[in-house]
Amino acid sequence: MGLRFRPVDNAFYDLFTESATHLVTGADLLAQMLSAGDEREAVAQKMRDAEHAADETTHSLFKKVNSTFVTPFDREDIYSLGSALDDVMDLMDEVVDMILLYEVHELPPRVSEQVEVLQRCAELTAQAMPKLTDPGSLSDYWIEINRLENTGDKNHRRILAHLFSGEYKTIDVLKLKDIIESLEEAIDAFEKVANTVEQIAVKES
Repeated sequence: MGLRFRPVDNAFYDLFTESATHLVTGADLLAQMLSAGDEREAVAQKMRDAEHAADETTHSLFKKVNSTFVTPFDREDIYSLGSALDDVMDLMDEVVDMILLYEVHELPPRVSEQVEVLQRCAELTAQAMPKLTDPGSLSDYWIEINRLENTGDKNHRRILAHLFSGEYKTIDVLKLKDIIESLEEAIDAFEKVANTVEQIAVKES
């Protein structure tokens, strides 16, 4: 079997780590948005700034791929992982924006549990990205993210059941359902990140 030579280029790992750090910021801002009260506009602006910074990091990553002859792992996987990280940030920004635009002042109680799941996913992802130099060592990461995604699914079903219990007005149900669905999509997007890391590990083993 021929040996594959992969040069060490820490710039890729640094950019993935930077992307994941933006997600920690985004998840924390989302948590703040739940109880921001009159400060929601200020929190939403911080989230817009964080999303813009995350976009800049993603653009830097893709530019790095296009200008590098030999990458640490497959270009397709670099694009997939970078896009998946960016998708999470976009979805969290979407949730914050909808809370502001829909003028939602009270969310179902379990929504905070979903945000806690997102915060934990973001923390784990930020810890995992610097270890991409040895992706095979990250099995605990993708297993835990998949477990958290399952927890998010269960929370999601219970939130929807409560939402359709008759407690809320029809217009509020429509607004809240949009927010709840985007939260679920953000958690699912973290699972896509973890699955991409697992695919990279399989290819590099």
